[in-house]
Amino acid sequence: MKRRLYFLLPDVASATRTANDLLLARVEDRHMHFLAKRGTDLGELHEAGYLFKTDLVRGAGFGLVLGVLGGVVLGSLIGTHPGLGAALIATILGAALGVWMGSMAAVAVPNSRLKSFNEEIARGKVLLILDVPYREVDRMRGVVASRHPEVVLSAQETRYPAFP
Repeated sequence: MKRRLYFLLPDVASATRTANDLLLARVEDRHMHFLAKRGTDLGELHEAGYLFKTDLVRGAGFGLVLGVLGGVVLGSLIGTHPGLGAALIATILGAALGVWMGSMAAVAVPNSRLKSFNEEIARGKVLLILDVPYREVDRMRGVVASRHPEVVLSAQETRYPAFP
């Protein structure tokens, strides 16, 4: 099980030094994601992708739930004799349509989990999103705190989506 840690860094130079120290502490680059104000050149740092920047996962999940519910209702209204088959097909199509529509709408919405950081990012700070195994959380906090007193541990998520 992994934990997601959020660190606010004052600038890109500090973010680069922090990333280098985390690499020396054997954190893979793919587990570090940096988010900065639009137009900021992050250099070689791994910029956060759409899964981090938008509510894509949340929107797809919401669309899935609504699509399944809509498919079940529609399938039960359609089917009389081949009721189970029609309900099953309508549910699957409703789920697929719901996921597609939910994700298309959510890709335009900023990530609601990062809302508390928006003001700081707009001021020029850089957000480090770090995914580490549970047993490594204290060690990673220690690595960052001991070498970078300017960095602020802002939050920790106990659960996060499996695929980003």
